[in-house]
Amino acid sequence: MENSHLALFIVGLLGGGHCAGMCGGIVGALSLQSPQRGATAWLVHLSYNAGRITSYVLAGGIAGGLGQAAGNLLAWQNGLYLFASLMLVAMGLYLLGLTQFLAPLERGGQRLWRYIQPLTARFLPVRGPVQALPLGLLWGWLPCGLVYSALTSALAAGSAAQGALVMLAFGLGTLPNLLLAGLLLTRFRRFAQDRVVRVVSGLLVLGYGIIGVVHSFH
Repeated sequence: MENSHLALFIVGLLGGGHCAGMCGGIVGALSLQSPQRGATAWLVHLSYNAGRITSYVLAGGIAGGLGQAAGNLLAWQNGLYLFASLMLVAMGLYLLGLTQFLAPLERGGQRLWRYIQPLTARFLPVRGPVQALPLGLLWGWLPCGLVYSALTSALAAGSAAQGALVMLAFGLGTLPNLLLAGLLLTRFRRFAQDRVVRVVSGLLVLGYGIIGVVHSFH
């Protein structure tokens, strides 16, 4: 899907309030539970986020592979493209604050999370990167409507590799909100939640989605 990498990066970056709300608790726990400070503390957070983004990339690869299999039929390919474009429209509206469409998607992922969540206890408390990395891998499957909506673009990407790249772009967009701690995180969240920034980013993503919808009918 054209420009989907940039669009999904923007969604991850400016959907920061949602990301911090979903994963902020575990990020805070990493800071409180880890006895490490300085460079080692940053390594703990980097390891956690590396694991989280790796799970996004894996999910994107699976979605892209499924989309590629279905895409052998032209009708399916066009349908996937239209669906992904409509989800970009919905994400643009979400960034603009005009819809709360993410909540039903998150409720749908709770069944899988019931099986994954107990495994996270094995890596708590976090004492270093060795525990943080697998914890991030597991928390990457936390039910999140923003992630699920991004996966629709991976589904329409055309291949497993492209689907993985789409989710990598999204994951990197979420990184600043979840990596930066304390005062820096507060400042960035203020920027991400600024009304002007959200309107501009929402309109940009909305525009990508509308162009995709129009293109799907040609």
